[in-house]
Amino acid sequence: MGGKVWRRLDQGMIWFMATFGIHILRVCVGLVFIWFGLLKVIGNSPVAALVAQTVYWVPPEAFVPFLGVWEMLVGLGLLFAAALRLTLFLFWLQMAGTFLVLVLRPDIAFQHGNPLLLTTEGEFVIKNLVLIAAGLVVGGTVRRDRDAGGKGPGTKGTD
Repeated sequence: MGGKVWRRLDQGMIWFMATFGIHILRVCVGLVFIWFGLLKVIGNSPVAALVAQTVYWVPPEAFVPFLGVWEMLVGLGLLFAAALRLTLFLFWLQMAGTFLVLVLRPDIAFQHGNPLLLTTEGEFVIKNLVLIAAGLVVGGTVRRDRDAGGKGPGTKGTD
């Protein structure tokens, strides 16, 4: 009898994750982008100095709020599943930009120059690999163009 209960619970959880997982992922990533972006816009971001040290050729008082607005637009696009192609394009550009610190300022990202020994800032950047994976999952829900025949995975999502 206990086995049946566990199987039903297992099947229920699988159904819930399959039905709502991608939607919840999209909304959560959207909320994180809005939150982090808003912190930059209002001047309370704990990574403002990291951004300023990485993109040192642009005045931080202009660039950090600009980046915050960018992130908020990405977040709103994800939250409301609006213009997902454009939203994901902006998402990918922002994600690529976060890895600049690893290339331009390895002294900030790595302890003693060792790429296996991350600093707090390095960990902050590397965690974006999880956001990239989330972006791939959300991107897989975008409908294919009609020219491609609309067949295969990704045909049930939104544009």
